[in-house]
Amino acid sequence: MTRTSSGVDAASLDTLTDAVLTASRLLVAISVRSIAAAEETLTLPQFRLLVVLNSRGPLKHATLAEHLGVTPSTASRTVDRLVAGGLVDRRTSPVSRREIVLAITPDGARIVRRVIARRRKEIAKVVGKMSAEHRDGLVEALTAFAEAGGEPALEAAPEAIWG
Repeated sequence: MTRTSSGVDAASLDTLTDAVLTASRLLVAISVRSIAAAEETLTLPQFRLLVVLNSRGPLKHATLAEHLGVTPSTASRTVDRLVAGGLVDRRTSPVSRREIVLAITPDGARIVRRVIARRRKEIAKVVGKMSAEHRDGLVEALTAFAEAGGEPALEAAPEAIWG
């Protein structure tokens, strides 16, 4: 039996990875539908940028790119489109007048709330179809998965996420 560096056998890791990939296809489909219903011109990467700013607050450009896992030039093009659409604002940093920070606008935050509300409804329908036995460990497993990936929990900053 081959073990990974974390002590998990390779076959179990492959099975688990396949299950997460399958679930992620469903979650991406739900995400795309919820964005399309709220704002037909918004792309998934643009929405992800809005969510990062909404959940983490104003960020410097390089920090935002890092959170998104993209190059600064890619983030810059996305930010430019969202600034033009009134969903992101460039502001002078309160710490240093030479730095620019990016912040979500009230319109951007409103879109995030609408999309998340629609997504919550659709995910609730899926979870409602699961047996109680399968739902039991889901919260713990998904919370651990999100933490391992560095995603902040919704409870971490409800005022930033919801309003």
